[in-house]
Amino acid sequence: MLSRVAAFALFSLPLLAAAGGDCNTQNQQCCNSVQNSQNLDQWALGQLALVGLNVGDVTGQVGLTCTPVSVLAVSGQSCNQQTVCCTNNNFNGVVALGCTPINVNL
Repeated sequence: MLSRVAAFALFSLPLLAAAGGDCNTQNQQCCNSVQNSQNLDQWALGQLALVGLNVGDVTGQVGLTCTPVSVLAVSGQSCNQQTVCCTNNNFNGVVALGCTPINVNL
């Protein structure tokens, strides 16, 4: 029975990645906070300003204080917060834009 569960999880991962668009390991982030761009709190607004982003230009989910999942894997750590797939991770972990939650608890 356990081998069936493991096989299902192994074969389901590519389907989850395909369903989420182009979500490869470079796009996967572990973020301390994920917020909707329409409902950002003051701290999140400050983080966007810190990296020079205008809140009016931001849409979708915003990941805050993020670490790439690949970095966690190399160090032997796991994500204890929200795992997301983000389309724009060019802000050194302060913010990540275009995030979609990943359910890693299969």
